[in-house]
Amino acid sequence: RLAADQGHARAQFSIGECYRNGAGVAQDKAEAVRWYRVAADQGYASAQFNVGACYWNGTGVDHDPVEAVRWYRVAADQGYAHAQSNLGNCYQDGTGVVQN
Repeated sequence: RLAADQGHARAQFSIGECYRNGAGVAQDKAEAVRWYRVAADQGYASAQFNVGACYWNGTGVDHDPVEAVRWYRVAADQGYAHAQSNLGNCYQDGTGVVQN
């Protein structure tokens, strides 16, 4: 937690995982998203992808495919393969973006 509080993105992501899974803390999906966002805002691609997935699934936030696509795109632009795949599926299905 100290590293997360000191601004280390990987630690912030890990705290988000703890809250998502209830590992060592009470499970709190909204708190997980908050920590993912902190890490994502620092450019941590795994966190960016997870924020997108949370919006996609409505986990800890309201379901919002447009916001999910935005975060998938940010992570995909860094070469994050899962985000690239999910973004491609969004374009294929026309979910959160114009079908293309």
